[in-house]
Amino acid sequence: MVRNGTRMLGTLVSNMGGLVGHTAPRSPRLALTLPFPRTPPEHKVIIVGLDNAGKSTILYQFLMNEVVHTCPTIGSNVEEIVLRKTHFLMWDIGGQEALRSTWNTYYSNTEFIILVIDSTDRDRLLTTREELYKMLAHEALQDASILIFANKQDMKESMTTVEISQFLTLSAIKDHPWHIQGCCALTGEGLLAGLQWIQSQATAN
Repeated sequence: MVRNGTRMLGTLVSNMGGLVGHTAPRSPRLALTLPFPRTPPEHKVIIVGLDNAGKSTILYQFLMNEVVHTCPTIGSNVEEIVLRKTHFLMWDIGGQEALRSTWNTYYSNTEFIILVIDSTDRDRLLTTREELYKMLAHEALQDASILIFANKQDMKESMTTVEISQFLTLSAIKDHPWHIQGCCALTGEGLLAGLQWIQSQATAN
């Protein structure tokens, strides 16, 4: 404002130290970056096979090392399994005929296929072979490794892993690492060996 020809300036006076129009510089803050623990990668696994092959029983043997009585899976079960600091996210998918057409909805980002076979079910082994090669032809699974569990090896009428391998013509599979493992889901026999094969594949990559 102007009064009597003299310009009167409003002066900002600091309450501290009588400083006029001055702001004391602030000390720079030190940025402290704390390292966050790295989350280990999870390897996606799908567990497939015809109904009554033992898929869910195998999954829960992995998880709890005990037999869990299960009903036929409608949709899927999913659990995290850890072996030697390697983390697997395992999807157990229902195997009834009406559900097999939905298997491909689970294929994205899958690194491992566990195919569970009822070694006593000779009548449906052809169906299993058809489903196997249908999966291997799918673009989303072109880099997937395959573990085949020949389940129910404790039964007298079960086929051997050699018989199953020959019927499925596994030797013709050249573009996917594969392994066939005899097992008994009820006792857990053979399951760890199969899981160790998957773990070795995961760490090798």
